[in-house]
Amino acid sequence: MITAYHRPKTLDEALTLLTHPNTLPLGGGTLLASHKPTLFDSAQGRSDPVEVVDLQSLGLDSMKTSGNNLEMGATVTLQQLLVSEDCPDVLKSALKLEAPLNIRNSATVAGTLVSCDGRSTFATALLALDAKIIVVSKQKAEEAINIGNFLPLREQIRGKLITKIIIPLNVKLAFEYVSRTPADKPIVCAAVVQWNSGRTRLTLGGYGMSPMLAMDGTESEGLETAARNAFHEATDEWASAEYRMDVAATLAKRCLERL
Repeated sequence: MITAYHRPKTLDEALTLLTHPNTLPLGGGTLLASHKPTLFDSAQGRSDPVEVVDLQSLGLDSMKTSGNNLEMGATVTLQQLLVSEDCPDVLKSALKLEAPLNIRNSATVAGTLVSCDGRSTFATALLALDAKIIVVSKQKAEEAINIGNFLPLREQIRGKLITKIIIPLNVKLAFEYVSRTPADKPIVCAAVVQWNSGRTRLTLGGYGMSPMLAMDGTESEGLETAARNAFHEATDEWASAEYRMDVAATLAKRCLERL
């Protein structure tokens, strides 16, 4: 239950408010409006009354290219990113699977990462891209956190605020998935990113609390084996581990072929 609403005009004011107990940032509002329990709920104690800090006056809703990177503000919506000419086409495919249009129009990039689970296609793609999460707090002006370190530690974000997310544009990205229907979140999805140096990074989604990094190597050799090994215990109500292992290896191979 929301007991107080704040709309700060400055980042410093927002950070001060977020140090208060049971106070959460408000971006697109889709998370706080949802009644479905999530990882974010349990981490932030959302069963208790909360105060919200509206971020819309802080200028965090813009995107720009900087060198070989795309910098997106924390409150950029998924749809805003999807229609941007700077967004890679493959990432647009992952965004369309993340949520329907009405949700994409409200859900923010930062809020999606904070609240996502392992079936998030957006988080799977950004994990493959080795995205950087820029976070600020009252104690530290700014710090860059690799998304691979950020996702397992989302419960520690209390009192901090994501200001932007940075992804590289000078890479090759491929994404493949399998789902029961086109409208469903994937049972298995795979994203592969390759740098000019040959560095190859494979991530898998469709299971668990967050997407997983299956391989990050100097070359693509062993990609299918890495995909298979990553899902050796990935059994849930949607699929068996054996099924996911086979599909993950196939999808990883298809991604590599697309590159």
